[in-house]
Amino acid sequence: MNPPMQYRLLYFASLRDRTGCDAETVASAAADPRALYAEIAPRHGLNLAPERLRVAVNGEFAGWDRALRDGDEVVFLPPVSGG
Repeated sequence: MNPPMQYRLLYFASLRDRTGCDAETVASAAADPRALYAEIAPRHGLNLAPERLRVAVNGEFAGWDRALRDGDEVVFLPPVSGG
């Protein structure tokens, strides 16, 4: 198992509503965004499947299997409807 790293998570739209916060810093041994989302989703009651979300790491869209590093900023972006 990897040692815990610090990640800064940002939440927007429905994910912000669900988590009740704009951002948080978490310590996690997750090695990629998919594992990180799987870890935080139950804690916050997030029920969107990863396939319905986009992920960005350090301001750039990334794949769910991108390797994370200590201090990375991770954003999970839900589908947004406009009007």
